[in-house]
Amino acid sequence: MRNLIPLILALLLASCATPKPTPDAFTDAEEAIESAIRAGAEEHSPVELRFAREKLAEARKGMDFKQYDKSIYLIEQSEINSELAIEKSRAAEARAKVAEQARENAILREDFESTYGETFK
Repeated sequence: MRNLIPLILALLLASCATPKPTPDAFTDAEEAIESAIRAGAEEHSPVELRFAREKLAEARKGMDFKQYDKSIYLIEQSEINSELAIEKSRAAEARAKVAEQARENAILREDFESTYGETFK
């Protein structure tokens, strides 16, 4: 029984230790940022892209100070901000396409009305 108590304490302490983020975690976050840039985030969602970059930089600093749990959290936040930047960029591009289609429709409507008159429906 006396030997069991130190073993249980050791297991409890080991279970509380936070594992290091994998090197792939940083690579994944960097790739997410690159994807956001390719999606047009520098133009359409620069704030979210900046946040993603800042969170990744903070995660690297956390690794220097062995704050692994904080680093893992910041890596996840960086990826989330990158995904948000991608989606905002896609939405901005979709809005631009809709606006262009609306302009084209207005031109067609004017041509139609000038040809057939306003009463033709």
